[in-house]
Amino acid sequence: MPIQICVATGQEVPREVESLRRWLEVEAGLRGLVGVERPPVGTGQMGSLTDTLTVALSAGSAATVLARSLTTWLRQRRSDVRIDITAGDGTQVSVTADRVQDAPALIETVLRSDQGSRDATATSPEAN
Repeated sequence: MPIQICVATGQEVPREVESLRRWLEVEAGLRGLVGVERPPVGTGQMGSLTDTLTVALSAGSAATVLARSLTTWLRQRRSDVRIDITAGDGTQVSVTADRVQDAPALIETVLRSDQGSRDATATSPEAN
């Protein structure tokens, strides 16, 4: 299940994206699962405006690790930051650094939503 994470606001979005990427890559349960998706650069542009991190989750425990790691990263921000998290099924949640107390439950709900829909499809008679 691919999870997309976009740093939507902050003083220096590119630096925050890189900080989050490095943070997630050192997490034991997420090693090798984090990638960067860069939109194509248009004519006359010097670079992309935003990068999106993609985390390839395959197990429920990795969702818990990702939720905890994102929450800890947000708590350490010194400026206003908002991240948008989108699950493979399109479920989305936005979390800001100033509302981080709610973050773990919200993030896990989104991360597990796609897992639940895939499990239901795999066990339905039509899937066989």
